Amino acid sequence: MKKSLLALSGVLLATTALAGCGGGQEKATAPAAEGDKGKDAAKAPVTIKVQGWYTEAQGNWNKTVEAYNKTHPNVKVVYESMSEKGDSQEGMKKLDLLAASGDQMDVIMYSSASDFAQRVGAGILEPLDEYLKKGNVNVKEEYKIDPAINGKYYALPGKMIEWFVMLNKDKLDEAKLPVPTEWTWNDYAEYAKKLTKGDGPSKQYGSYFHNWKDYAQLAQNNDVNNPYIVKDDGSENIDNPKVRFSLDLRNRMENIDKTSVPYFDVISQKLNYRDVFYAGKSAMLATGNWMVGELALNGKFKTVFAPYPKADAKDPNGYTEVGADFMGVAANSKHKQEAYDFVRWYTTEGIGIQGLFFSGWKKADIAQNVDAILKTGKPEVASLIDKESLLNTLKVNKATKLVIPPTYSLQQEKEFLSQVELYLTGKQDLDKTISTAKAKMEEIKKSNK
Repeated sequence: MKKSLLALSGVLLATTALAGCGGGQEKATAPAAEGDKGKDAAKAPVTIKVQGWYTEAQGNWNKTVEAYNKTHPNVKVVYESMSEKGDSQEGMKKLDLLAASGDQMDVIMYSSASDFAQRVGAGILEPLDEYLKKGNVNVKEEYKIDPAINGKYYALPGKMIEWFVMLNKDKLDEAKLPVPTEWTWNDYAEYAKKLTKGDGPSKQYGSYFHNWKDYAQLAQNNDVNNPYIVKDDGSENIDNPKVRFSLDLRNRMENIDKTSVPYFDVISQKLNYRDVFYAGKSAMLATGNWMVGELALNGKFKTVFAPYPKADAKDPNGYTEVGADFMGVAANSKHKQEAYDFVRWYTTEGIGIQGLFFSGWKKADIAQNVDAILKTGKPEVASLIDKESLLNTLKVNKATKLVIPPTYSLQQEKEFLSQVELYLTGKQDLDKTISTAKAKMEEIKKSNK
């Protein structure tokens, strides 16, 4: 088992490195005498490890697990970060190594449906159906998204990710532009023109797009039924007008209008999207709602919020791509019931106590969720968040279908992004980009049948 996981880990590391430390194994202790086993078990709580990529500053995990430990004296939950910088892809690599080495793993988090699906395929996660049945939990009724894979559950949604646009209010006021409440990507491009000024190192761009796949499918992200680059069955979903529009928009804004930070700068300078926005180098940033908690701690100026832009003015307002932290139980955990109990608690009550993220639990109150996040931040910094536009945006947000892709989708994503890079750096045209990516993605599907 360890050998096969170690071999698989090499494949996983190669793919996750292009998408986007842990505690050692506990030493075995001598077995207690037969008559002392019950007494020892009553004294010593079970230790459960929660492993993810968040730093303490990003995740407030110590406070969260302490709250759980106080009401569950039979367990001791500890959090271990897999990344010093809070980088999810670095965290994935280290989690893969832990799985391959056989070190203790109990509760594991993954940041995307693709990463999650691949690890399910690798046998790293325990099916949760029996635990859910025993607790009378109906996932579709309890949670905003349904993370089932082939009818089985291997995780519950932690933080709920919806997208919006953050705007620098000072820059907006200087350009005499109102806060959008409903707009298209063409409107966004016009805003970017009016928000771009200067030249050279001090240039202020209107927009910033990162090198994730989300920014290669801008107009597809709010397609209600097919918002991902592959469909449920693994067939490609990029040879369509919305992907073509998205890539053309980026090329136009970055290389022709020069109103968005060029892709070459993004990759060559290894830019961090947070830093670009905080430094005022970009007046707008399309991103996920995890940034509200980060703004409450690190914001530099008044920030307002607008709904995710639509592909067409006739489309309904507020549809946004969705995601989650997928929180599951390690297949090799020695304390699966205790690990599941923590997962269930965290994905319902725990996120509110954590006070940094938005909940995927249907019973969570949006306004209370926002207040908890703002309260967790620094008062003088959290006050820079425009609560009115944030709440207005969150209330109109509507989730697209969550696509849980096949386990090989990260390979397809890698091939797609390789072709996108060639296009955005001027090395090939749009037609070749789509046709080549399509062929490679279909070949990956065939080879994985």
